Amino acid sequence: MSTPKTQSEWKLTELAEAVGVSPRTVRYYVQRGLLPAPPFRGPDTVYGEEHLVRLKAIRVLQARFLPLDAIQAELQRSSLDELRQLADSDATPTPPVHAQPLPGPAPMAPPHAPRRPATGLNRYERWELIPGLELHVSEAADTKTRALAERVRALIAEFQEREKP
Repeated sequence: MSTPKTQSEWKLTELAEAVGVSPRTVRYYVQRGLLPAPPFRGPDTVYGEEHLVRLKAIRVLQARFLPLDAIQAELQRSSLDELRQLADSDATPTPPVHAQPLPGPAPMAPPHAPRRPATGLNRYERWELIPGLELHVSEAADTKTRALAERVRALIAEFQEREKP
């Protein structure tokens, strides 16, 4: 009688089902570079533990409303152990944060305020510029980047003022 062993390889459909995504999504993530390509063995192609961990981490980050570009950056700068911790963390979606309506600028920390040290996971502020348009600003963004984000916000406010009847 054999003892049950932990699964370390998955076919595409098995991997997708284990994480709750479609096989098409897995292939898309490989194409975008969010997941490494598995070693191709035709119909015997299998995905490993790293693929499973990365997919679970992607799901957690999506639940935190990070866009795919930000998720890709997090995956690239995180070690496999950090991704395991992230994958095992709470994936419960957090409610979206909406900025106050324009025209006033978003409250921001003064430029001289110390930034939080990098923890391997970058958090983003979500600014709703107008309905249907959001800007995501990293909490670790430097002063120049934040000033640019404020300028974009101001340009939209100016545009809205000109468009008023």
